[in-house]
This record gives sequence, C-alpha cells and structure tokens, in this order.
Amino acid sequence: MSAIIYKILTREAWRDATAAGVFLGAPVDLADGYIHFSAADQVRETAAKHFAGGSDLVLVAVDATGLGEALKWEPSRGGALFPHLYGSLDPDLVVEVVDLPLGPDGAHRFPETIP
Repeated sequence: MSAIIYKILTREAWRDATAAGVFLGAPVDLADGYIHFSAADQVRETAAKHFAGGSDLVLVAVDATGLGEALKWEPSRGGALFPHLYGSLDPDLVVEVVDLPLGPDGAHRFPETIP
C-alpha cells in the first residue's frame, strides 16, 4: 500500500484542525467512528462521489507511515481496500495541502502528482 494517503475536506475544516493542532474528523468521519482517507488511485472517484460540485476544498496528503496501527485498510466501495484512521490526525504528518478547485466541466482539478 502507498505511504501517502489523501483526505478531502473544506478549507475551513483544515484551518480549524491546524489551529487546534489535531484533526478529529469531518461530520461523516465522526458518525462512522474513523477518518476516511483514499489512496491515490481512489481519490478522484471519492471527489466525484462525495464532493461533486463542492468548492473551497483542499486535498491533504498524509504520510501514512506515521499513523501506526490506528490505520486500517478495509473493504469499502466495490470491495476495494480504503485507508481508515481509527484515531485523530496529527497535522505534522501532513506532507502537502493543495487547493482542489472545480474545472469548467464541474469536476475537481487534481495536481499532476496524483495519477
């Protein structure tokens, strides 16, 4: 599995997390009991399925090696294994935060580093 995993969230939620020094999760994460992440080959579909038309979003890249045993790869959409963090996220494990703007076609524009 990749050492880098991704979280899509609002700019405001990420700003709040960095100010607090911890990210506890978005409302869906709190409801499910873990923080949802995506691998590089999953994140575009995650954006289309769960964030369609959403603006003011950021893509947070996390070094998964620092998450230890709290990170579980579990079956989700179509049986694919998705990274789920059973705990909080330390912003110090974030390696990059980039804007996730909408393109003219209404789809999110990802950095070229995401396959």
